[in-house]
Amino acid sequence: MNSTPDVLADQWGRVADDLRISLIDKCNLRCSYCMPEEGMTWLHKDNLLTAEEAIRIADIGVRMLGVKDIRFTGGEPLIRRDLEDIIAGVRRLHPDVSISLTTNAINLDKRVNGLVEAGLTRINVSLDTPHAETFAAMTRRDRFDAVVKGIDAALTAGLHPVKVNAVMLRGVNDDQAAELLDWCLQRGLQLRFIEQMPLDADRNWARENLVSAAEIRAQLSERFHIARNPEPRGSSPAELWDVFAKDGSGDAGTTNDAGEPLGQVGIIASVTESFCSACSRTRITADGHIRSCLFSQEETDLMELLRDGSSDEDIVKRWQGAMWKKPRAYGSNELTLNSADYVQPERTMSAIGG
Repeated sequence: MNSTPDVLADQWGRVADDLRISLIDKCNLRCSYCMPEEGMTWLHKDNLLTAEEAIRIADIGVRMLGVKDIRFTGGEPLIRRDLEDIIAGVRRLHPDVSISLTTNAINLDKRVNGLVEAGLTRINVSLDTPHAETFAAMTRRDRFDAVVKGIDAALTAGLHPVKVNAVMLRGVNDDQAAELLDWCLQRGLQLRFIEQMPLDADRNWARENLVSAAEIRAQLSERFHIARNPEPRGSSPAELWDVFAKDGSGDAGTTNDAGEPLGQVGIIASVTESFCSACSRTRITADGHIRSCLFSQEETDLMELLRDGSSDEDIVKRWQGAMWKKPRAYGSNELTLNSADYVQPERTMSAIGG
């Protein structure tokens, strides 16, 4: 055991202290910017990280490599029946580490109390629209009410703030940004808009169809006054904006007499306003591979070491080696997704983990 934690540094001077662990590639929705409607091939259960392996990775990350935040992702992590056991296992080893979850919130109402008791501290819910009809069109499933029920349960369980992640698609929900923000403000939710990334299974992403951060800001400004939050952004992918009512009376019954913001909104400009230079994330896929960059074509096998009796020090060495070779941006040392030679990763977002 190292008495002083080492770090996951790369050759560009960045240090990864934000760990994302995907627990499963399956999902009970079929969001068009992530999965095809049919025909997905899932990882076999034997090829998924076990609960013990996920806990071990998290432990090594915190204890030996300076990880400060752990987020469990998927696919849909709530599909894992042992999710509470995984969170509890990490919490027992590291009482003070931040443990969060990215989920679509389906069935969250039935499990949120157990997750909180296990040690969950924060949650992000994917929801792209305040309308059930649009939700069904985007996810190819009629589960809007189940998601809202899950969000309400998270608020009741005390998981504050509950963050909502939303992707705007051209011609589908791109006219609903301000409406979705109002919907979230009414419920005390923190909304995060995320530019669509070229990680969809249908390979339909096109730069000309992208709803940019600039467009989202412009649309929000038609209904609200937004001002850049003055706090330092650090390595956060989201640029935060304080939201004020234009007429001073607040939107949808929220008052703003003292000039206080109604809330905040974050905008993650993954494509048009690169924040690669401040990236602090390291990812482990559901089958135990290290991905140093979301857009990378390369992965490093960690599962092999987890299952062949290798020591924690062996795992640290391989993990550090993979992160040292992390590309400067977008899976290469180029800084654009518009390059003619850019090749979309074989793995889609659901297989990589968010």
